[in-house]
Amino acid sequence: MIDNHQLDLHGETRDFARILVKDFIQESYKMGYSEVVIIHGLGEGILKKVVQEVLKNHPKVEEFYLDFFNVGQTIVKLKKNV
Repeated sequence: MIDNHQLDLHGETRDFARILVKDFIQESYKMGYSEVVIIHGLGEGILKKVVQEVLKNHPKVEEFYLDFFNVGQTIVKLKKNV
């Protein structure tokens, strides 16, 4: 299984970030990734909030959490591709 697939959202608007995250999760699931990283940065937390909203409701997401060593990115564990 391939791991550590990333999406960097620096500089994106919240609306476009929402679309990118949905597409990224769907494609990562199709490609068989078990874990991916979404980089949203620190800033005012706008992109982080968008990322969490999308992930919370996405049917392909098993769990997600902020990276302990870099809170500017979220680690996403995807459901098993059956």
